[in-house]
Amino acid sequence: MSRDNPDSLMALTTAFCLKNLRRTLCYLGERNKLCLRADVFLPSEICDKLVNTYTELVHMDSNFEPQDGFFQLFSDPHSTRLTRVQLREDFVRDRDLEAIGKQDLIELHLTYCKNLSAHSLRTLTRFRQTLVSLSLFGCSRIFYRKGGAPLVCDEEEEEERPASRQAPDTDFSFQGFNRLRLLNLGGLPEEVDAEALLKPLPVLTSLDLSGVPLPKAAFLAHWKERLASLVLYNVDLSEELINTVVELGHLRHLDISRERNSKFKMTRKILTAIVQGLVNLVSLDISGHIMLDNCTVPHFEEAMGRPSIEPCKSSIYPFQELKRPLQFLGLYNTTLCNVTHIPAYKVTGSKNEDQVLNAIEVYTEFRPELAHRAINQLFDIARIQHCSQLLRALQLVIAALKCHKYDKSIQVTGSAALFYLTNTEYRSDQSVRLRRQVIQVVLNGMEQYQEVTVQRNCCLTLCNFSIPEELEFQYGRVNLLLLKILEPVRQDESIQRIAVHLCNALVCQVDNHHKEAVGKMGFVKTMLNLIQKKLQDRMCDQVMEFSWSALWNITDETPDNCQMFLNCKGMSLFLDCLKEFPDKQELHRNMLGLLGNVAEVRALRPQLLTPQFISVFSNLLDSKADGIEVSYNACGVLSHIVFDGPEAWAMEEPLRDTVMDKMMEAIQSWDVTSRRNINYRGKHSNWPCFLFYQIHDEKVLASVSLCPWTLVGCS
Repeated sequence: MSRDNPDSLMALTTAFCLKNLRRTLCYLGERNKLCLRADVFLPSEICDKLVNTYTELVHMDSNFEPQDGFFQLFSDPHSTRLTRVQLREDFVRDRDLEAIGKQDLIELHLTYCKNLSAHSLRTLTRFRQTLVSLSLFGCSRIFYRKGGAPLVCDEEEEEERPASRQAPDTDFSFQGFNRLRLLNLGGLPEEVDAEALLKPLPVLTSLDLSGVPLPKAAFLAHWKERLASLVLYNVDLSEELINTVVELGHLRHLDISRERNSKFKMTRKILTAIVQGLVNLVSLDISGHIMLDNCTVPHFEEAMGRPSIEPCKSSIYPFQELKRPLQFLGLYNTTLCNVTHIPAYKVTGSKNEDQVLNAIEVYTEFRPELAHRAINQLFDIARIQHCSQLLRALQLVIAALKCHKYDKSIQVTGSAALFYLTNTEYRSDQSVRLRRQVIQVVLNGMEQYQEVTVQRNCCLTLCNFSIPEELEFQYGRVNLLLLKILEPVRQDESIQRIAVHLCNALVCQVDNHHKEAVGKMGFVKTMLNLIQKKLQDRMCDQVMEFSWSALWNITDETPDNCQMFLNCKGMSLFLDCLKEFPDKQELHRNMLGLLGNVAEVRALRPQLLTPQFISVFSNLLDSKADGIEVSYNACGVLSHIVFDGPEAWAMEEPLRDTVMDKMMEAIQSWDVTSRRNINYRGKHSNWPCFLFYQIHDEKVLASVSLCPWTLVGCS
């Protein structure tokens, strides 16, 4: 069983301060500039947390408003101290990095910050005395001077220029970055000379050159006495490059994996050279390579004995020369992951659930294309087999969806996997906190993508939750998103059906203030538009019935919503539906239930008091459809109208007495042994329910008491 561990006090406090800056740390100065309070000093532990959490909130929380000038709060190192900063995605601008230029940063990780230009390269030089770890992964535009323009040109103007019209900045150098040990330049543009850029770095121990062309790799030997980690993901390998890598005898981690096709073939000879040359190796990734058959022992030999991680028993010949098992071995998208004896504690591959989950964990941040494939395989495991590591699987998929909010392929496969990972089979093992995280990433996907597959997957996943209870913490947001889905009346039929079902469930068993808020979002009008469309198509399906049911629920004890129904010509649609679908009993029950809510509002009853409406309600008193449901609801509408007395009956036909007589006949014809499903504020009750129709006349007061009816279900 998972535990509902609360967030740390530090995390809660940080998030609160960021959402309430003016009430906690800041005030508005001249020209509405956000300023730090004079009596505030924030140490690095708090500043780092504030900046990194701010990035996460901007990226993940749709209700969080980015603050203009936020990074300017950390411009003065006398009142704020930053040491470790992680920024990602497009919201980061040159001016943001420049604002913290006086800080003594030790770590700066910039990921997919595509709006940063060569201006930010100049800012980086301010950190050269202190910087130990730097990542510029996916920040390819930072190496371009916009159209050759001076660095002081207008930033908005710069961002609009395509990279093809920009000139590479050839002036930048890592000269003076004498403490820099860890460097990630993944995605470095081919116009930039990697060798010239890196040569000034004297103490480099970790280098990531993912996707960087290396026509001449010999320069890597410059760090052969220091380099402990080298990542060459999606780098075109050659014999020269392999020979250079094998010379780096201090390497502990080597990644030569790839995602795209290559002419390069991984042979037994190459693997043997790597194992023999890199004796300190503890981590190796060769995922995606075409492996030649002579790398593995014959099947009949490896099938002997239980799976082992001992190198001497390895099913992969070159790894038999390892002195000890590897801590990590990447074999994803290779045939080697299917062998029995693999000398590593952690393996990525597609053979089993453990390998697949390892792949998602290892590749999510910097290799979404591989993570996407692995999540798709997890989807098959959860759908066809059984996921034995549920909590880990959920946490990894949630992390992938958070990390790649703008990657459609991740969103499609991730939302599909969540549908199966949150169903009834796995529910008992999920904490409240974890399920809330699922809901949040699902809503993020719905918000970002209007594409059919993502919307369907997200809506289906929401159906796995208790509604409205589990969605109440995001109540307004989920309703807005569902109504947005239903705006196009020609929406995909399956999505429309699921979305209307969810809307109906969300307004059932909730307090009136929730219903009123949703009504103001356009709920009533949206449902009526759907009904209008179905009428035009002469189709009474689940969408039609759910829409009327949703209107029934949202108008319960909410006069404003009842008024909206009348204002949007709901009564006209009621009559049209009654005429077009005379035999649809469930539809009639839902429509009359809704009109019962309208009739409860005394100020609105005069709008129902017309010969046409009263005649329709009177005729429905005789209905035997759906037991007594239709007759009962019609009688309920009329009882409210009749209750206002003879003076309110401002019409000649039909006569009030005639209608009352028909009501009495209907009531007396009902089967008193009937059991009805009535929902009242979500509370289940077996108390006797008495229905009193008080029909006032000069000499008559009739009261009819019905049998006990069980109060269950949802209208």
